[in-house]
Amino acid sequence: MANPLVALIIGGTIVAIFFLLFRPRRGLYWKWQRVRHNTERVLIEDALKHLYDCEYKKIPCTLQSLSGALSISGEKAARLMHRLEVMGLAKSQGNRLELTDPGRSYALKIIRLHRLWERYLADETGVPEQEWHAQAEAQEHFLTESEGEALAAQMGNPRYDPHGDPIPTESGEIPPHRGIPLQDLPRGEIAEIVHIEDEPEAVYAQLIAQGLHPGMNVQVVDAAPERIHLIADGDEEVYLAPIVAANVTVVPLTEAKPEGEPGGVPLTQLQPGEWGKVVWISRACRGMQRRRLMDLGILPGTFIYVEMKSAAGDPVAYNIRGATIALRKEQTDQIFVERVKEPEGVVV
Repeated sequence: MANPLVALIIGGTIVAIFFLLFRPRRGLYWKWQRVRHNTERVLIEDALKHLYDCEYKKIPCTLQSLSGALSISGEKAARLMHRLEVMGLAKSQGNRLELTDPGRSYALKIIRLHRLWERYLADETGVPEQEWHAQAEAQEHFLTESEGEALAAQMGNPRYDPHGDPIPTESGEIPPHRGIPLQDLPRGEIAEIVHIEDEPEAVYAQLIAQGLHPGMNVQVVDAAPERIHLIADGDEEVYLAPIVAANVTVVPLTEAKPEGEPGGVPLTQLQPGEWGKVVWISRACRGMQRRRLMDLGILPGTFIYVEMKSAAGDPVAYNIRGATIALRKEQTDQIFVERVKEPEGVVV
């Protein structure tokens, strides 16, 4: 006959284990189910982003490319694609994978959240540039649409992320892909960097180290199989391996800017005695540096008067909202103005 005390202890232990596993909402089983669901959802959303990226760039999307982009096996990529087809988010056309209309809409929502979060990290935080993409990759899957719209409104509904990628609108509109790889730019022609790819991380780190960013003007001086020699922003020499240059997209300056893209010239180009009206601040000016300029009153619409240059030519004294402020070339290169006559009612 079993010992009643032992039977009671065993029974109590079983009940405790059962409660630990299946406790409503907080049990280990339910937590495991939520993690499993979130992992599956992340894979689905990452797959949709890859399919859209291929569609946007007009390159074929295959099971092989999906497997490589998500770092999963070919077998797992095939199962994932089947899941997308069952959900009505994607379809197969021979060896090519394509989005359906619902899949495209879903992908654009995730892309919008990703790029908004990168814009937020660039402009509002001190997070290092190399970490923007990884943090946005994690955040995009858990931001709600309402949180994303609140973030967009807080930042003034930005049109581009810090890498130059257009941010889809709330309704899913996005301008067409433009530009050519830097290594395809003819020698001697000047172009504007419109996009810097942030993957793979090692290549992106090299581009950051060279100081390249969207909005910068570049000119190819020489191109050889082992390296490309550039002049950036008129006076900085840059050398890139072709595989690194392939991650930079440029638009020749002979091509028209897209509608709504601001113009102007760098404040650096104004001479003493000239007036300028701020039209925009470069996307390369981020975080604390951008906030400092704004604290100084340098905002779109602000009038700036060039008072005098130092003996060395740098810094330069500017009159901004009635105060004399010295700014260095590295700052004024990022402030774009249009030349104007002396404005009425502005105190110097």
